[in-house]
Amino acid sequence: MIQAIYREEKQLKDLPAEERKNRRQLSVKPLVEAYFTWVRENLPKVPQKSKTWEGFNYSLNQEKYLKVFLDDGEVPMDNNAAEQSIRGFCIGKKNWVMIDTIAGAKSSAIIYSIAETAKANNLKPYDYFEFLLTEIPKHLDDTDRSFLDDLLPWSPSLPENCRKTGKNELK
Repeated sequence: MIQAIYREEKQLKDLPAEERKNRRQLSVKPLVEAYFTWVRENLPKVPQKSKTWEGFNYSLNQEKYLKVFLDDGEVPMDNNAAEQSIRGFCIGKKNWVMIDTIAGAKSSAIIYSIAETAKANNLKPYDYFEFLLTEIPKHLDDTDRSFLDDLLPWSPSLPENCRKTGKNELK
């Protein structure tokens, strides 16, 4: 049932948000409703506290949140993109035992946030960091912080060397 939902959703991925929302109502929502009906019918049939029961129960407890994507074409069906973006962070966490202070953890979080936001905006993180570390010191005495707008990862003012030019960029 879940594969059928994903199959339908995949067909809508390139549509504008409003059209995606309308098509979700027609093709995806009935499948989602059928899934929750099936879970309600089958929950009493599985042993309580089994993994299947826990999964069914979780689905029902989160039903309201699992359906949010149906009413907004901008909302993705799942959080796979977010999870993929933090995957490297999670894999590397065992290597960070040297981050033993709150300040170190905050600094690490800031750096990862900047790097992932750069990636999400199709920038090369190394070149973007190099640009930031070159530009920010030039403005340390400024009282006007409007220059920061030009440094944001979505700024059209960023130099071209910060932008990815193809899918197979190494940096």
